[in-house]
Amino acid sequence: MKNASPSLTALRVAMRRAAHQLYDAPPLVFNDPIAIQILGPHAVEIERTPGRNPANKPRPFSVSLRAFLVARSRYAEDLLADAFHGGATQYVLLGAGLDTFAHRNPYPSLRVFEVDHPATQPWKRELLRETGLKAPPNLTYVPVDFEQQLLADELHAAGFNAATPTFFAWLGVVPYLSLKAFRETLNFIAAHPRGSGVVFDYGQPRAVLPLHEQQARDSLTARVHVTGESFKLFFTPPQIAAELAAFRTLEDIGSPEINARFFANRTDSLQMIGSAGRIVSAWV
Repeated sequence: MKNASPSLTALRVAMRRAAHQLYDAPPLVFNDPIAIQILGPHAVEIERTPGRNPANKPRPFSVSLRAFLVARSRYAEDLLADAFHGGATQYVLLGAGLDTFAHRNPYPSLRVFEVDHPATQPWKRELLRETGLKAPPNLTYVPVDFEQQLLADELHAAGFNAATPTFFAWLGVVPYLSLKAFRETLNFIAAHPRGSGVVFDYGQPRAVLPLHEQQARDSLTARVHVTGESFKLFFTPPQIAAELAAFRTLEDIGSPEINARFFANRTDSLQMIGSAGRIVSAWV
């Protein structure tokens, strides 16, 4: 991403999560009562943007992308609950963007570390000030450039305890990383005590997608490239399994599993289509 600018993709993800609160039929897959509030002045952009307001006749792939984004957040927080009840005392959001969990945290004893790019984090904190959302006492901000700084060093300096079970959410980040930065972060997570875990999403390579999905990927890639946050890293499920060899209890889910778990029997069109996006979790 551009060093002097906040992440535009983080804003777009947050707007889609907010759109879910406004436009999708109940029950909501991911209920976030402050998803709109945190956007501050950007909230007015939701209904003007094609693909978010049903009145604008959203394209199927746009609805599918929103479904993917809310499903991965729900999946991550479901697993966080499992981790917390299993003894985890820390939650690290890698590439936190405009995530709101720290302000909805139902676990008073859980420490939350929000890790993000040094340009994006001050932008978020300014939005929080503008909207009157105060940082809770168990939240710590940790600015990190994954390509230039060591995550372990920056977390340690912020008071993180590497000796206690920790759950990591790494959403919307992996496609933008180099393979080196991806592996260094995985190695860091794998070194944590038993009971620690990680959840992240990834995209499959263009070559393994059917033609209509390749065209949708090309369109998304072009839009992302304009923001200066280009895609770099893709995996197939066997490749991800190999990268996660040091972990146990691997779960890798795609559209069929995500739809069955989160979007079955809905009265609207919210569901995932295609095979490009997947979500994976693994435990130490």
